[in-house]
Amino acid sequence: MKQLDQRAPGRVPRDLHPFAWWIWALAMATAASRTTNPLLLFLVLAVLGYVVTARRTEAPWAGGFKYYLWLALTVVAIRVVFRCVFATGITPHDHLLFSLPHIPTPAWYAGIRIGGPVSLEATLSAATDGLRLACLLCCIGAANTLANPKRALRVLPGALYELGVAVTVSLSVAPQLVQSVQRVVRARRLRAGRSKGIRALRSIVVPVLEDALERSLHLAAAMDSRGYGRSGTATRASRRVTGALMLLGMGGLCAGVYGLLDGTAPAALGLPALAAGSALCAGGLALGGRRVRRTTYRPDPWRAAEWGVAGCGVAAAVLFCISVGYAATDLNPSLYPLSWPALPAVPVLALLLAGAAGVLSPPPGRPPVSAALPDRRAARPAAGAARPHTEVTE
Repeated sequence: MKQLDQRAPGRVPRDLHPFAWWIWALAMATAASRTTNPLLLFLVLAVLGYVVTARRTEAPWAGGFKYYLWLALTVVAIRVVFRCVFATGITPHDHLLFSLPHIPTPAWYAGIRIGGPVSLEATLSAATDGLRLACLLCCIGAANTLANPKRALRVLPGALYELGVAVTVSLSVAPQLVQSVQRVVRARRLRAGRSKGIRALRSIVVPVLEDALERSLHLAAAMDSRGYGRSGTATRASRRVTGALMLLGMGGLCAGVYGLLDGTAPAALGLPALAAGSALCAGGLALGGRRVRRTTYRPDPWRAAEWGVAGCGVAAAVLFCISVGYAATDLNPSLYPLSWPALPAVPVLALLLAGAAGVLSPPPGRPPVSAALPDRRAARPAAGAARPHTEVTE
């Protein structure tokens, strides 16, 4: 205990605030969406892999990042295959790789060509676009891996608790199914004469479905006992005002994001629309949260580690958006003429700064068992000792 208390408060093993990981992951997704440079995109994947490896816990959802990597690889493969099959935009200066059989299309299907020559430039363009989408998926996968979805539900605004419950339950389904399958497989290994093939599939699926049904009934009973689904005291007029504020706010957010991404949009459609939409959404959430009364047991703290993780992610996203210290073409290199992409120094430093989240965040884990749990052996009465007498009265 003394050795544990003498550590620095920020380095004691604890779980980081879930919103800090989500802010960091969304900032990484923003940085990845700003570039098609394959070198920077691979660096984004490397930073995500490092932080996930360094700071993931032993929870069931913490082992799902590899599945997001497989999904990302599938997305890149599908994007390349579609680009090869629907070969369009081939110029005489392209480097031809091979040619697929051409399928004639009707006149009303103009602009789409099925089959034909496939160029190296078109394949690389499809691969980089797919790699950018893969990075976005891996950013969301990193947030789901590092952040506890049940703890994130506790800090959601009261107006979003129904949506938060649905998302939390859906995120926990896959890890629980994997655990059920593993338990059934281990139980089958202890039995003699176990079957294989299709027969084994039936003996695995039925117990897993039974376990899932039993778990869903227990979850429904637990949620009902905790008051989920109860109706609040909000009036009909209050609900209408809340809905109007949320709809207008979401419209403002969409317009603001479009104005920021489109360089030809008016200036008033960018940051002002985004700020107005955010204010309307905040007002709607505050008004809608009055109908839900919640109490939080042991709220998650927001300390210097949370500020550091969220800050390094936001700083990386800002450096990708302002384009200071490097040319804009370095983020989106052209394939004509075909050449090796440049590696600008500022975006690289920005991604390395985002990777500092693996150092700034506290190490995951639990405190020692002797410090977290009381000594049951000391509390247990010795053999032959008199046990305390307890009376139960009605």
